Amino acid sequence: MAKEKLQTQTGAGASQTPLLDQVHIPADMRGFSDEQLTQLAKELRIATIDAVSKTGGHLGAGLGVVELTTAIHAVFDTPDDRLIFDVGHQCYPHKILTGRRDRITTLRQGGGLSGFTKRSESEYDPFGAAHSSTSISAGLGMAVARDLQGKDNHVIAVIGDGSMSAGMAYEALNNAGALKSNLIVILNDNNMSIAPPVGAMSKYLTNIVSSKPYLTAREAAKRAASLLPEPLQKAAKRAEETARAALGGGTLFEEMGFYYVGPVDGHNMAELLPILRKIRDSKESGKNEGPVLIHAITKKGKGYAPAEAAPDKMHGVAKFDVVTGNQFKPKSNIPSYTKVFAQSLITEAKLDNKIVGITAAMPDGTGMDLFGYEFPERMFDVGIAEQHAVTFAAGLAAEGMKPFAAIYSTFLQRGYDQVVHDVALQNLPVRFAMDRAGLVGADGQTHAGAFDIAYLGCLPNMVLMAAGDEVELMHMVATAAAFDDGPIAFRYPRGEGLGLDLPARGSIIEIGIGRIVREGDEVAILSYGGRLGEALKAADQLAQNNINVTIADMRFAKPLDEALIRTLAKNHKTLITIEEGSIGGFGSYVLEFLNRDGLLDNGKVKLRTLHLPDTFQDHDTPDKQYAQAGLLAADILKVIKQ
Repeated sequence: MAKEKLQTQTGAGASQTPLLDQVHIPADMRGFSDEQLTQLAKELRIATIDAVSKTGGHLGAGLGVVELTTAIHAVFDTPDDRLIFDVGHQCYPHKILTGRRDRITTLRQGGGLSGFTKRSESEYDPFGAAHSSTSISAGLGMAVARDLQGKDNHVIAVIGDGSMSAGMAYEALNNAGALKSNLIVILNDNNMSIAPPVGAMSKYLTNIVSSKPYLTAREAAKRAASLLPEPLQKAAKRAEETARAALGGGTLFEEMGFYYVGPVDGHNMAELLPILRKIRDSKESGKNEGPVLIHAITKKGKGYAPAEAAPDKMHGVAKFDVVTGNQFKPKSNIPSYTKVFAQSLITEAKLDNKIVGITAAMPDGTGMDLFGYEFPERMFDVGIAEQHAVTFAAGLAAEGMKPFAAIYSTFLQRGYDQVVHDVALQNLPVRFAMDRAGLVGADGQTHAGAFDIAYLGCLPNMVLMAAGDEVELMHMVATAAAFDDGPIAFRYPRGEGLGLDLPARGSIIEIGIGRIVREGDEVAILSYGGRLGEALKAADQLAQNNINVTIADMRFAKPLDEALIRTLAKNHKTLITIEEGSIGGFGSYVLEFLNRDGLLDNGKVKLRTLHLPDTFQDHDTPDKQYAQAGLLAADILKVIKQ
């Protein structure tokens, strides 16, 4: 019995997926009956669970769109009809149906499939996505391009999993309604993003879903109108629209120019297939001109009990046991940088009631969930809305509060105009805690924190810090809490620290002052941020050959510790900078200073800069990524020997 239950849950073995085994591309399923498509969706869910259990990755979001994905590919002529998934972490079932099932166990592995949609990977991925809320804008662009070129294909954008909390989605809805392009938007309403939903839009959608009288009135009006003479049908339609508005339907979307359909059960193929076919056929016949929004109600983690029970914890998973849902995560006594940040911020907030925390729909990923447990009234999750988060923080700072905006480096890019105009220009003391600085492994190109040193360092009034280890991170949290002279940002990597003993509380660092970690001669390594551990490894290996190098943990990219750099340049033949950032960052700042100070003129000191390559690196293990980037201890040794 246990074995039989396991096979039912996992589908291990080809016998569990006989229909799916026949589908290599979506065209293979278009002759299936509705009953077969319903069965195909069940098999697709089995295959998705089985694949992610072996590779790890994003699970809950994909399970929630199995039926939607199956129905869309069955009804529409993809890839000629363009299907765009927002965020992208819900695309695993889509990849299985579009010629990539034989490679699905390479998900997020080096040389394997991306964990997100990616244009270079398949013609079925017309638009790459890993950040949120871009699908409607991209879909509208594709729809307008289609119209300008005289084509007649469909464009379908699937948005949800919290993406409707971002302003960009509404900018696109507003524009689409005005242009009246034939665009199909499917709102995947699972009442979740990565964390529980926040904001008025979530409440509005919930009200629509719970409005049973609205559903009854609408369907009754449609049925009654179909029995009336044609002149009276128009009057009945107007009455039905009035009833919908009064009873709380999709008024917002219709006021924006969309024809609203829903709510519909996003897991019921008997509902989804007829609706999608009707919209497809009406647009092909020239009826219902303008955009359509289908409001589909889904459940994150649908069909897999552990994911349904803990949709936030099963959003992104390590390899796991399918029967129990237990994840195979390596245990360590060394706390992560994220946890060290959270605990340090809690310590400071206990002593200063002006400290508040802000996250953009990533409470768990940034450690702000821990801060929120301690100070629920002082933690604000603003949804997937980094632009708003930054200016919200600016408003708090303007009134004397001490906001810490904890945002991944890659996501802070989305609020860059606000960082420039609303924070730096006004010299407001907003504290930016940038998690996931540097390379991030399996999440790959889209999530790497490569650019913040360069894009923040060019801004007047900005102070930039980077933690070389977990103790330094504690010091930087304390320093940021005490700093009121303008904006200050500190970056730290994903993963665990170096295993150092942690003090009870961080100490305040003097702004712009680095520290010497090792004393040596001839060669000095100027480390900025998370590569300090590799610099120390290189120094240990050199010491075995009686070669001693100086290691400086520079701490600050802006302002630079110019006095320390000047001393090192005068006392060493070679300086090597190393950082987990792009070209144009810390190394460039050091080079510019040395040149301006005339320290390079006499040729007595050489400078070599080590930074991330000027490419978007593919996903792989972090060690392999850093080896490809040339930022491991062995690479430092190679440069020193040269």
